[in-house]
Amino acid sequence: MDKSETPAAPPLQGTGTPVRFRYYDIVMAAFVAILLLSNIIGAAKLSTVAGFTFGAGILFFPVSYVIGDVLTEVYGYARARRVIWVGFGAMVFMAFMSWAVVAMPPAATWDGQDAYEQVFGLVPRIVLASIIAFWAGEFVNSYVMARMKIWTEGKALWSRTIGSTIVGQGVDSAIFYPVAFLGIWETRDVLIVMVSNWLLKVLWEAVLTPVTYLVVGKLKQAEGVEIFDTSTDFSPFASEKRTG
Repeated sequence: MDKSETPAAPPLQGTGTPVRFRYYDIVMAAFVAILLLSNIIGAAKLSTVAGFTFGAGILFFPVSYVIGDVLTEVYGYARARRVIWVGFGAMVFMAFMSWAVVAMPPAATWDGQDAYEQVFGLVPRIVLASIIAFWAGEFVNSYVMARMKIWTEGKALWSRTIGSTIVGQGVDSAIFYPVAFLGIWETRDVLIVMVSNWLLKVLWEAVLTPVTYLVVGKLKQAEGVEIFDTSTDFSPFASEKRTG
């Protein structure tokens, strides 16, 4: 992509010099794609492996939190906030389309409606739960990440990624599983999966820490920025100030 087509970025903190982000849109697209796929493919399936019960979406949903950490660390809270709202809008649209497609009367020659409803019939409820949990969890995750970057003076990235995930994923899991599955799964299963998935997500974050370090390092070098949110408005509803 030509640099002239990339969005203008906020100035580097303390310099007043505007910069342009080359890879921000790519990171945003990856974030939204993983977010939608995790809700369509894996969220409704309950799996048990070696006596351990978990939601199948655990395989890739935590990657969205890793990307959220990368966004906040490299591009700052304001840009991460924009991505969270884009993901929110995409999930709302997906929920509507899922409902509309399932509700459409099937052709007389098509015998897949029952299977289609079984697979996608829960999607609106799951996405409703995801919208609430995602919105709260991602903003908490990004806030903690940005604040900890200031507290640590940009050092110990691992402490920020893991610390923000513990809090953000805790909020996400505490909202998502009861709203999505109470009354569908046994209450005991909801609680087991809620806690086990939270632990697994935090473990995933820890395991992926070397990857996070690599991606963050490469992006910071490519973008030429080091952003600290010392004067950022952390309200989820604040408008982004564009410069340059």
